[in-house]
Amino acid sequence: MIKISSLKKLYKSKSGLITAVDGVDLSIQDGEIFGVIGYSGAGKSTLIRMLNGLEVPTDGIVDVNGQIVSSIKGKALREARQSIGMIFQHFNLLWSRTVEENIEFPLEIAGISKKERKRRSAELIDLVGLQGRGKAYPSQLSGGQKQRVGIARALANDPKVLLCDEATSALDPQTTDSILELLVDINKRLGLTIVLITHEMHVIQKICHRVAVMEDGKVAELGEVLDIFRNPQQEVTKRFVKEVSQSDETEEAIDSLLEQYPNGKVLKLTFVGETTGQPLITNLIRNFDVNVNILQGKISQTQKGSYGTLFVQLDGQAQTVTEAVKFTETQSVKVEVMER
Repeated sequence: MIKISSLKKLYKSKSGLITAVDGVDLSIQDGEIFGVIGYSGAGKSTLIRMLNGLEVPTDGIVDVNGQIVSSIKGKALREARQSIGMIFQHFNLLWSRTVEENIEFPLEIAGISKKERKRRSAELIDLVGLQGRGKAYPSQLSGGQKQRVGIARALANDPKVLLCDEATSALDPQTTDSILELLVDINKRLGLTIVLITHEMHVIQKICHRVAVMEDGKVAELGEVLDIFRNPQQEVTKRFVKEVSQSDETEEAIDSLLEQYPNGKVLKLTFVGETTGQPLITNLIRNFDVNVNILQGKISQTQKGSYGTLFVQLDGQAQTVTEAVKFTETQSVKVEVMER
């Protein structure tokens, strides 16, 4: 378990003190994939670097599996870091070493025998899907393959915690998805706790169980990913959710729908979890004399279930349409009547 208490980090600058992390309290459970999201300057990178002692807090406590990382130094810190793997945005591979030699490097530093290093390297190459590439150099690999080497190297010392610092932001969308799927697989196979920081809500949506949204060095919002999608509270969270769930729902797009379909009512329906599978449209048609026109929709998957939006037009007699809207509001979906 990771426990962060009253964590604070200040930096000195010519203009005075800069607060990068400001009083953060978090608890991350064993085996959890926990996301930290924020825009540039939110403090997320500083936060994750304090989890393995790369940054020393100005105040507060970082407890990783019983080790107070925020206060230990020297040999004790080096030993603690062996149980905390880290992967980086730009891979940080040794370009003069092959794939297997890069993976063996942390084991070499730890004094592990050559035979055991070879065995562990081969095992990890297989785990991350790089069979046959052990003798290749980083310059011969694609971006996704390089990141797989970085993941394998981070796992070399059999850590209990894996930190991911913008691990997919240098990759194209398809490669990003493959790396995220690999992280989910590793989490399930090894029971690793994964802490992932990103500025991409798609990453949070795809693999995280819970998320902390950071702004100005503070945790602005914290919760289950599905709950955050269902009911974001803070403006910064609403902006992130909109990036992946409402990309086609700009004011201009909604105005266009209302212009194209001026009769009846245009509804925006939001489905969460099990409600995404209910036969709402069928029930509307069976129970009310209205025409139901599906205009556009989108469903996204999270680790805890589905989240989706659907725009429909209900057309018919005004009283019947009003009754159909009221019925829809009783069906465990969020209903918004779109108006100019």
